[in-house]
Formats: sequence, structure tokens, C-alpha cells
Amino acid sequence: MKQSELPSKFRPLSAWSYFGLSVLYAIPILGLIFLLIHTFSDKNINRRSFARSFWCWVVLLIFFLLISIGIAYANGGTPAVQGLLDGIVETAKETYTIN
Repeated sequence: MKQSELPSKFRPLSAWSYFGLSVLYAIPILGLIFLLIHTFSDKNINRRSFARSFWCWVVLLIFFLLISIGIAYANGGTPAVQGLLDGIVETAKETYTIN
């Protein structure tokens, strides 16, 4: 069976589709909205699976962030953790500030 004969629900995504979805999901608020929609959508199973795998990356990143904060706390206490969090906040402000 050719790909064009498959129902749209089962059509595979191209490499450019995966790249575009990765870029879309990386956009702060809009990406989260689309990620949630694609996670629960039944239109294309491959897109839904990719969105769910993206959530795995998000969970892993949050886990490693929490581990890093725990290590910083163990090595220097509250000032080290506060310095780490201040650095994250400053980076976010610089990145998302509209001039």
C-alpha cells in the first residue's frame, strides 16, 4: 500500500515535519498549547506519539534541574540555590525582553 493510500491518521511524518514540530514546541506559550493539542489529538498517530515523546524530554529536563538545585543546596546552601535561580530568571528576562 502506498503512503498516499493510507488514511491521514496513519500517514508518516517527514523529517521536516519533525523538525518543524520541534521548533513549534520550543516556543514558550504557543508551543505548550500546540503540544497539549497534539498530545491528545487523534488526527495523526505519529504526530501524537512525537508530542508525547517531547513530554518525556520536558520531564527529564525538569528532573535534572531539580537534581542540580539539590546539588547546589548541598554544596552551598541557600545562597547557592538563590544564585542559581537568579541566574535562570535573569537569562529568561534577557531572552524574552521586547525592546
